[in-house]
Amino acid sequence: MVKAYLRYEPAASFGVIASVESNITYDSSGKHLLSPALEKIGVWHVRQGLCTKTLTPSPFSRGPSLAVTSIVSSPSSLIAAGYADGSIRIWDSDAGTCETTLNGHKGAVTALRYNENGSLLASGSKDNDVILWDMVGETGLFRLRGHRDQVTDVVFVSSGKKLVSSSKDKFLRVWDLDTQHCMQIVGGHHTEIWSIDVDPNERYLVTGSADKELRFYSIKHESLDGQSVNGNNAVGSGDSSVKDKWEVLRQFGEIQRQAKERVATVQFNKPGNLLACQVAGKTVELYRVLDDADAKRKAKRRVHRKKEKKHGKDVLEGTENGDKNNENKGDNSSVAHVPAETSNPEITVPDVFKLLHTIRASKKICSISFCPITPKNSLATLALSLNNNLLEFYSIESGETSKTLAVELQGHRSDVRSVTLSSDNTLLMSTSHNAVKIWNPSTGSCLRTVDSGYGLCSLILPSNKYGLVGTKDGTLEIIDIGSGTCVEVVEAHGGSVRSIAALPDRNGFVTGSADHDVKFWEYQIKQKPGQATKQLSVSNVGTMKMNDDVLVVAISPDAKYIAVALLDSTVKVHFVDTFKFFLTLYGHKLPVLCMDISSDGDLIVTGSADKNIKIWGLDFGDCHKSIFAHADSVMGVQFVPKTHYVFSVGKDRLVKYWDADKFEHLLTLEGHHADIWCLTISNRGDFIVTGSHDRSIRRWDRTEEQFFIEEEKEKRLEEMFEADLDNAFENKHVPKEEIPEEGAVALAGKKTQETLTATDLIIERLDIAEAEKQRITEHQEDKSNRSVAAFQANPLMNGLSPSDYVLSAFSDVHSNDLEQTLLALPFSDALKLLAYLKEWTSYSDKIELVCRIGTLLLQTHYNQLLSTPAARPVLTAFSDIFYERVKGWKDIFGFNLAAMDHIQQMMASRSDALFSDARSKLLEIRAQQSKRLEERSDMGEVKRKKKKPKTTSA
Repeated sequence: MVKAYLRYEPAASFGVIASVESNITYDSSGKHLLSPALEKIGVWHVRQGLCTKTLTPSPFSRGPSLAVTSIVSSPSSLIAAGYADGSIRIWDSDAGTCETTLNGHKGAVTALRYNENGSLLASGSKDNDVILWDMVGETGLFRLRGHRDQVTDVVFVSSGKKLVSSSKDKFLRVWDLDTQHCMQIVGGHHTEIWSIDVDPNERYLVTGSADKELRFYSIKHESLDGQSVNGNNAVGSGDSSVKDKWEVLRQFGEIQRQAKERVATVQFNKPGNLLACQVAGKTVELYRVLDDADAKRKAKRRVHRKKEKKHGKDVLEGTENGDKNNENKGDNSSVAHVPAETSNPEITVPDVFKLLHTIRASKKICSISFCPITPKNSLATLALSLNNNLLEFYSIESGETSKTLAVELQGHRSDVRSVTLSSDNTLLMSTSHNAVKIWNPSTGSCLRTVDSGYGLCSLILPSNKYGLVGTKDGTLEIIDIGSGTCVEVVEAHGGSVRSIAALPDRNGFVTGSADHDVKFWEYQIKQKPGQATKQLSVSNVGTMKMNDDVLVVAISPDAKYIAVALLDSTVKVHFVDTFKFFLTLYGHKLPVLCMDISSDGDLIVTGSADKNIKIWGLDFGDCHKSIFAHADSVMGVQFVPKTHYVFSVGKDRLVKYWDADKFEHLLTLEGHHADIWCLTISNRGDFIVTGSHDRSIRRWDRTEEQFFIEEEKEKRLEEMFEADLDNAFENKHVPKEEIPEEGAVALAGKKTQETLTATDLIIERLDIAEAEKQRITEHQEDKSNRSVAAFQANPLMNGLSPSDYVLSAFSDVHSNDLEQTLLALPFSDALKLLAYLKEWTSYSDKIELVCRIGTLLLQTHYNQLLSTPAARPVLTAFSDIFYERVKGWKDIFGFNLAAMDHIQQMMASRSDALFSDARSKLLEIRAQQSKRLEERSDMGEVKRKKKKPKTTSA
């Protein structure tokens, strides 16, 4: 009889506040911060400091390659997230649902940016390509190729008509999105460009690299009269040179940075009055950005000071030579030239950008984000994510910056080194380098945080009131779980405490240490002198000396044997009561890092740094089986209570499930993004918990779903086959296509397993539909000749007509995958498909789909369609009705848009908004006032200059 097993599935992941692979960003409202948490995105309420929502990919696509690598929020509630496998998911942050998935990149997505109204999304990737996506149609428009290395950032300029991309190839590229070509390549950087940004008014573009300076470029805009406008000043006209015509970015200048590390992010805040420069270290430099009027005034003052200095020098030299006539002439000439030179001085970078503050964080900063809402009492709010799993928020004021909030309690600052469950499975204790945390394993909420030493092992005592932590320093810490405090620190060992094991049915436990000792302890609750309440205290009742460092200890369930794993790769088994030697388990080539004894005491399983797990009989110490289990060191093994099923975890990021009687591999659970250090199983075996180097704690639940070993083997073979197929899509031996210097345009989509499956389904349905049409024709002929039985439709078609049956094949094809799906169709099937289009135009809701299918097929098979006589009647019939239907729908949309505009105008006229144009009027008045102030300052300077010669002569 074939045995069935129950499946374990990923159920929860917690402990990660901000992972290092991606950036953080605020949503459009400014109330929530979006933070990457490995494959998930946490939506944090900033004021409350709580994670209100988690955006998690669907379980079937879960895997270690799915880490979030880039996040950007749109002007609406939508969020775009790029992943390590090249996919982009569009999330609705309000509903917490994934709206669509866009597949196009072959490498991790490194840059995302929406245009101003959120209708377009640009993405850059490690595959060196930039793809432009239509957010309304949820499709890829085109792929821009030209960069020779990873694309690091993208930004829209010229009101979304042009795109600037930066890359590790040290170049900026300016792309014209209308003509889909590269119109300018900007060099000059000596190292990789890591980040670019544009201020909201599109005056300046700033780039950050590993160079010592930040570079600034002024952006040329095309005005309505054909003039080229650079920032706010005219720099050219319609008759300018060809070079100027294509020059969108012009070097404006550079400013020296304070920090030595490379730039990681440059970012303007929403009003555009602040620029943040985050380096790949612990600092963020904040620059004040002056508007045009202030920058002009500053430039005039600079020129004026320079002239005064020069003039003073001239006067001094004149008096020394005694040539007063020349001096007076010099004065008059200088006064005469002041208005001409200071009325329109050249603005430089220091006139616009001034260093305001430098924020220093406690750890290395991963990313930054400005809040889109400006607070009342400060200039801006800046959020930081640090590489120790921490979020910090700073309030930026003119005089100082102050930290307002830190989100830190919901996760460890470093690796999770040990996890242990309480006897009733309601509490989970985890340790790291400086803290012990108590969690609720079912909800993932952090209940207590206790400062501690570097915890390597832990144990919750049967009363569930106290926990024990063995540290790297050789101490034993007693934790009061109820109050969340460390009650006592016991100097237990001379070396690090590597392992703690509870003694069954006794008030005791055993510790193993690097000082070669195995110590037996008893605990009791008593009141010590000077203490107000009774507390747990421990006392050493026995010590067993070993020949080498102790790595792991395990006690048999009947408390008869103690197994001790040593650094010499052996496991020594002794009697607990007399400490007498019983067995030695030889066989591992490298030290045993973990082991466990089954509930019935028959088997002992060991996991080693040699990547193997070995199953031994505890009665004679014979090795039943040695299994090559993981691709790296095995860090944890444990039996499911009251069974001979074993879970193992390793540095290869995998959790594996084994049958120790049949020596079969049952399941592989993927999910962690780094080495897994530890493992614990509930006493009922209904869930397991793992802790990892990626700082996450994951719970895996046993489900009611049954599976069979043979089925799982077949699934694993299929996955290997599909992985080979994916590699076949990109033949590595084919020479790479040489991209021209000026760039190239390609299709946005990517051939995937889904597109191939969709193509096969369409071909299959076309064949079934053609056969059904043939049967219907034959039945009609037979019916006209003689009376025949009623026609029996093909049951596979579910009662649909042949036309509708073929159309239903497109219902599951994603809008973004349609292009690649149709590209794989052979010409004969494409011709069959074209014949159905005329019939489908009668469905009003399918007009857009029919247009796309028709256009794509015509573009793909244009030459063959021209040379195929059979295609002419199909195309003629299609063209007659195609234009008419599309024009009809275009007219309806136009009418509806005009009606909505009219309703909007009527509502605006009825409302009390008497000052609807107040903003524009206010800006106009301010501009006039600043102009008057400039004129007054110019006149004042001239008058002062006229007065100065008189005072010198006097």
